[in-house]
Amino acid sequence: MIKSTNNHNLQPAVLVEKTIANGQGKMSNTGALVINTGTFTGRSPQDRFIVKDDITKDTVDWGAINIPIDQESYQKLYEKMINYANGCEEIYSRDAYACASVKYRLNVRVHTEYPWQNMFAYNMFLRPSSKELATFSPDWEVFAFPTVTADPSIHNTRQENFAIINFTEKKIIIGGTAYTGEIKKGIFSVLNYVLPTNNNILSMHCSANVGASGDTALFFGLSGTGKTTLSNDPERRLIGDDEHGWATSSVFNFEGGCYAKTIDLSANKEPQIFAAIKFGAILENIGFQEDGCTPDYSDVSITQNTRVSYPIYHIDNIMYKSRGDLPENIFFLTCDAFGVLPPISKLTKEQAMYHFISGYTAKIAGTEVGITEPKATFSACFGAPFLPLHATKYAKILGEKIDAGSKIGDGKINVWLINTGWTGGSFGEGSRIELSYTRAMIKAALNGKLNKVEYQNLDLFNLAIPTECPDVPNAILNPRPTWRNGEDYDKVALNLANLFIDNFKDFEAEADPKITAAGPQLS
Repeated sequence: MIKSTNNHNLQPAVLVEKTIANGQGKMSNTGALVINTGTFTGRSPQDRFIVKDDITKDTVDWGAINIPIDQESYQKLYEKMINYANGCEEIYSRDAYACASVKYRLNVRVHTEYPWQNMFAYNMFLRPSSKELATFSPDWEVFAFPTVTADPSIHNTRQENFAIINFTEKKIIIGGTAYTGEIKKGIFSVLNYVLPTNNNILSMHCSANVGASGDTALFFGLSGTGKTTLSNDPERRLIGDDEHGWATSSVFNFEGGCYAKTIDLSANKEPQIFAAIKFGAILENIGFQEDGCTPDYSDVSITQNTRVSYPIYHIDNIMYKSRGDLPENIFFLTCDAFGVLPPISKLTKEQAMYHFISGYTAKIAGTEVGITEPKATFSACFGAPFLPLHATKYAKILGEKIDAGSKIGDGKINVWLINTGWTGGSFGEGSRIELSYTRAMIKAALNGKLNKVEYQNLDLFNLAIPTECPDVPNAILNPRPTWRNGEDYDKVALNLANLFIDNFKDFEAEADPKITAAGPQLS
């Protein structure tokens, strides 16, 4: 057990001061704290483990994502971390919680080696009141000490860095890496196990917002699909930008802050995020302009995964208590760089479950070393690295939630597949769908205008495409006619359909046949 410390629940201003005094950070021209996470500028999925014991052995979906580690190896690393922590001159502890729903609240105590790690926890988790802190008792503890490294020959890890979840002891230990996202995603992984298993709540890697009429919308999407951009809508209040739970009567945020990418950030493209980068925010791994204090968001010299964390109250237009009613609309966002999928299509329940399990997008040339042409990427439930359970368990709950319906409007839940990628050809030949058109399509879906139009069918993928949409040219709604050569489209579409089918083979054994049949059918 960690000895008592005076650095408990310090205010952000004190943590900023200590960070700068320790030579671990500096201030930007906006007042944000700027830090460098060192060797690791992103998560290391191959070094994330779950202790395999009586609780987890028959429930966790073991494999390349959920890598088992034995209790003995965990215990050795835990004791090494505690011994190191108790020998430090200063460590930092914080009491916080996850889940904005009181019924499902998870109290979390975070112990960190560096003050800016502790400030990250302040930003990203929900903040108890002084009255709540007086009687605070942690359900889970997180220990994040970058200096503590593993010896693979002793601790059965892959290399020196590690992140280990122990569901029996309700602890997470993180060492050998200072990347703050490991703290946030560790607790997210815990919730992705606990909430569906114990409460039949759908835990979701998505953003959520609420309209003036009280209608809730969910936005799922992998990196680069526009999830943060499209959910930060000045006409709608933000519940949260990344992690949520869907309970019987509400959607609630897991977090108390936002952790947004800053690559190529500008006031024009992302005005709310840009304005949130002020005192209290933490910028990670960014470069500077010549003055040495103005962030250069185009600088990728350290990493393309530049980030900012800030408490959600840095955004003015937020939802009170980070909760909303049941959703009326769900959007699955994909950046289809092949130019095959329509800009918007309406999904049946089975199609929704299929595309939810698939979690498709495409990476484009230049986003990663070695990628010279579009590359299909699939991440189950749009968050595979954080799912301890089999993907079909989450999809089953999604189907049940869709059947149960919403509590406002006509009671139906509409699910839409949105392509924010290419039209008129694949990457390099076609063009990216204009953001203004995507916003217009989402607005039309939210306002119910797409419930009053006719639909046509996209063969092979069997997708229902609206024949018209306000403020969007009808000519771009069906992707095939936008190509100069329809036969070229057919070849690329067939290739993408095969990629979907091959990917889904991993889930067919556990999925209802109706879900498999809702995907592309070559016949």
